[in-house]
Amino acid sequence: MFGPLLRGDNITLRPARENDAEHFVRWFADMEVTRFLARRMAITLQQELEFLKRIGESKDDVWWVIEAANEAIGATGIHGINWLDANGTTGIVIGEKASWRKGYATEAMKLRTRYAFRELNLHKLVTEVDTENEASRKALERNGYRSVGIRREQTFREGKWHDRWVGEVLRADWEKTQA
Repeated sequence: MFGPLLRGDNITLRPARENDAEHFVRWFADMEVTRFLARRMAITLQQELEFLKRIGESKDDVWWVIEAANEAIGATGIHGINWLDANGTTGIVIGEKASWRKGYATEAMKLRTRYAFRELNLHKLVTEVDTENEASRKALERNGYRSVGIRREQTFREGKWHDRWVGEVLRADWEKTQA
């Protein structure tokens, strides 16, 4: 499902629109953008439209487009939500390279985490990032994620194996930081 409109100081998380698919086709054709993503292949417009349809109909995912200055710059979501055990897996991509290193991902994570705990009543969020992706790991840590391990030689990229950092944030720990 698409998440509701969430406004931050510099970004907005909003439901997807059909014309957003074109942004993702362009972003995912750029190997620098997809370097640390699970998907490192270009996609067609039709594939992205089908993804948006599936994610919009999903009962176990909540997904947003990230907007800055009224322009789509990326996406974030909570995936594979286990409603019984109240946990899900998070992910994010900032596709507009001109929007990198401006704190937009950190702010998107903040809005997403607040929504997960305060509105969805989830207990825990889990994520993983390439160990070389220090910017994402630091943004996650600023939002309360703690290291729970390293998945050794988890992904193969650029001719070699790479480790993945695994982090999680518990609602109780996050709540302590909100006072």
